[in-house]
Amino acid sequence: MNDTVLVTGGTGTLGRRLVPRLVAAGHDVRVLARHAGEDSPSVTYHQADLDTGEGVEAAVAGAGVIVHLAGAQTGDEVKTRHLVEAAGGARHLVHISVVGADRVPVRSRTDRAMFGYYASKRAAEEVVEAGGIPWTILRATQFHDLLFTFFGQLARLPVFPVFSGVRFQPVETGEVAARLVQLAAGPPAGLVADLGGPRTYAMGELVRGYLRATGKHRARLPLRPPGAAARALRAGANLAPDHATGRRTWEAYVADAVADPAARPARATPPARPAGRTRPGRGG
Repeated sequence: MNDTVLVTGGTGTLGRRLVPRLVAAGHDVRVLARHAGEDSPSVTYHQADLDTGEGVEAAVAGAGVIVHLAGAQTGDEVKTRHLVEAAGGARHLVHISVVGADRVPVRSRTDRAMFGYYASKRAAEEVVEAGGIPWTILRATQFHDLLFTFFGQLARLPVFPVFSGVRFQPVETGEVAARLVQLAAGPPAGLVADLGGPRTYAMGELVRGYLRATGKHRARLPLRPPGAAARALRAGANLAPDHATGRRTWEAYVADAVADPAARPARATPPARPAGRTRPGRGG
């Protein structure tokens, strides 16, 4: 008999791909969310707030496996601590993180303003590792969906900022979800191999493909962000070239998203914040 699986962030970009796959694998699924959804025979929604801990204990009670997807630009460790403190009866905690969480140093105010997401994810990992629940952590590269959303935001500007020397390795969100189903069904495995997309691209190359496919015309402004975090990204700290196991390319994703607007991300929280009001995309 399969475990009851609790998914935090089950209504987000990754969660919407994961929950149906868990159901198809035979699991009873609970979704922890701030706002209750409509229950089905295989999925129940539990209203709780990971920021405050309110309702979390009731949501996790009796769940054998927890897949922790909920995250934000900052404060991931707070959410994760509330979850871990409430979930002592679980036998397995599967946590999604981002490639580079341990390699992108966030030291200065500039680092934190632009790339604090990496520090937040690493802090959450440390809570998982020390929390006493047997765990698995999967780090993924940037999701196609989030880059597409991020570029859509940047395209509203009069010029399109492009980070010089920064590369991305976008991965299909559904492929990450499929890997999480495998991990949730298995024993706790600690830090598993990274999951990256099939190709790495300079940011300028991704932007050109996006603009060409969407028919938008924008002047591009090369930027070279300062700070230790930006230097780490230019050195490839956010990439997993030895784990390019994803199959769907950026070109294929963009073509499908343009051809079928219903396939585009309904809502997504881009995972890192550059200067001003723009935000670069992530992974996991």
